[in-house]
Amino acid sequence: MFATTLFHPVMSRLTATALALIQTLLMVSGLIMIVGLFGLHQGNSGFVEGFKSLLPKHLFQAEGAVELPPTPEVIVAEKVETLSPTMRGALNYVSKRYRVSTDALQPIFATAQEAGRELRLDPLLIIAVIGIESGFNPLSQSVVGAQGLMQVMPRFHQDKLPSDAGELPFFDPLTNVQVGAKVLKESIRRNGGLEPGLQQFAGAINDPERRYANKVLAEMQRLEQASQRLRSTNLG
Repeated sequence: MFATTLFHPVMSRLTATALALIQTLLMVSGLIMIVGLFGLHQGNSGFVEGFKSLLPKHLFQAEGAVELPPTPEVIVAEKVETLSPTMRGALNYVSKRYRVSTDALQPIFATAQEAGRELRLDPLLIIAVIGIESGFNPLSQSVVGAQGLMQVMPRFHQDKLPSDAGELPFFDPLTNVQVGAKVLKESIRRNGGLEPGLQQFAGAINDPERRYANKVLAEMQRLEQASQRLRSTNLG
């Protein structure tokens, strides 16, 4: 009877102590969680890292953890290059002249702009060549086998294709512009100037009147004028 009477007070004290300890732990955990969430909301890496250090490491170092791929919006933002004002003006002109939607032209113009920067070519020159060569028809093919937007000869320029090119790479608009721009740059360099380089690009190096070069340069001038008109309109 005495043992039973003594047992109950001891158990009561142990239970009270345990409950107090649990309550304290819950309060501390709640405080840590609040601090961590506040740090996440404010974008403070110090808060976030401090919060992580107070949690079990296995939550962040789980074996076989899978990293999620970037969202489609992030992928698009990485791949699409912003067009310069000059290229935007040229795009509007080409869309109306060749009756091609601006959405379809956007990646072509972005690729021409990027290729021009890498190769130190005026991107409007690339766009002018596309207009003269194919009229912006990516499936265009000449009687001698030249293909795509810039009418590239596949048998001569396989070495310029990117490693991830598909089965019909020269009919892919972006690949064709990438390769065609390299061919154009090479032609200009080998022939010592823009006009003879354009004639070489067209396979008309022996034309004394340089009719092909004149066509391309005239188209390039129209593109420049269209860009200037658009900029003037926007400023007005």
